[in-house]
Amino acid sequence: MIPFFDKNRQFSRNTFKMHSFTYFLALLLFTWTLAPSITQAHAYSASYTTIKINSEETIFTFSIDTLSIIELIEDIDKNKNNDVEKSEMEEESHHLEELVHDHTTLDVNNRQQEPTLEKMVLEKKEDKNFLTFHLRYPAFSAGDTLSFNDGLYVNDPNTNYINLISYEFAGTTSQAILQGKERTWTILLTESQEEQSLDGQTPPTNESQEQPEVAPTEETSNSSWFSFFKLGMLHILTGYDHLLFLLALLLRKQTFKQYAAIITSFTIAHSITISLAVLGIITLPSRFVEAVIAFSIVYVALENIFRKEIKHRWGLTFLFGLIHGLGFANILKEMNIPKADLAVALVNFNIGIEVVQLALVLLVLPLLTYMFKLKTSGTIIKVGSIIVAALGAFWLFERLLL
Repeated sequence: MIPFFDKNRQFSRNTFKMHSFTYFLALLLFTWTLAPSITQAHAYSASYTTIKINSEETIFTFSIDTLSIIELIEDIDKNKNNDVEKSEMEEESHHLEELVHDHTTLDVNNRQQEPTLEKMVLEKKEDKNFLTFHLRYPAFSAGDTLSFNDGLYVNDPNTNYINLISYEFAGTTSQAILQGKERTWTILLTESQEEQSLDGQTPPTNESQEQPEVAPTEETSNSSWFSFFKLGMLHILTGYDHLLFLLALLLRKQTFKQYAAIITSFTIAHSITISLAVLGIITLPSRFVEAVIAFSIVYVALENIFRKEIKHRWGLTFLFGLIHGLGFANILKEMNIPKADLAVALVNFNIGIEVVQLALVLLVLPLLTYMFKLKTSGTIIKVGSIIVAALGAFWLFERLLL
């Protein structure tokens, strides 16, 4: 017969094991949520819209990634290779025209405009395939209110679709981002802009005259600093490989000072390369960048498993952070942001990334602190690192060979 105190001891051991198992399941679930539901690690749909207005016509181009086309038009991918071939584009040209006509509209003074489709072109942007629609609209006059609406994926509550807009008129440019429930961008054309657009130069004025405004008046906040802030947040939240790398860095027990050094070095490193990449100073093939990002996940996870002591991880984080920054930059590079507006866009994009990153760190660290106190923490770290390494290895294989 077991003594009373032995029963209590056995109960404590069982409770301890149950808590350890519960934590392991929580960690496993957290890791699994970082994995994408499709094979691509950057699981977001993106389109790029360029609107150029002159005195004779409005040139409108709309580019959308071909994976989104496959999602939006059923059975367009005849050969099931996850891409749209030229023959498939030609065969489904009617449905493609309907897709753009029905879901993207350009209104002037609340009247929908009918475009002329000039051509459809398949092209590559940063090693990703896009289908670009070249459309032509009539010229617009001063005093007109121009509104662009994007209704793609609008009925999908889980969509992470974004449309990055670049606008040009009379030498002035601006950018806008449509995402989430914000799907309309509105701008008012002013009298002074029309005068400038006639010959591309500012008309002479008397010193006594009030200087006219030269920038378009936007009636929505989609192109404000907050849009780039939200874009940064979305980009890190859908950057499953970046998040998994961060988790792998934190999974081994370290001091608070070491954790702070890791986060700081990662922030500094990717901020540097985001800026250099968007400015065009550094250019590396997207396939190479994505492969190195996957390799960084595998390397750190294996280090967690096989290295007995972790020191100076901030240096390793900085080196890999430089590559991760190039991955972050891809989406901004396509916008062709003018240098005058680039600083604001980059700063707020980076802040958006850092806010989410810091929030996730603050969320995970208390869980890790609790785990490190468990006797089974070593096993949990190894199992968690094996899962992380497996996901990283899968992405590495995919990006190198597929």
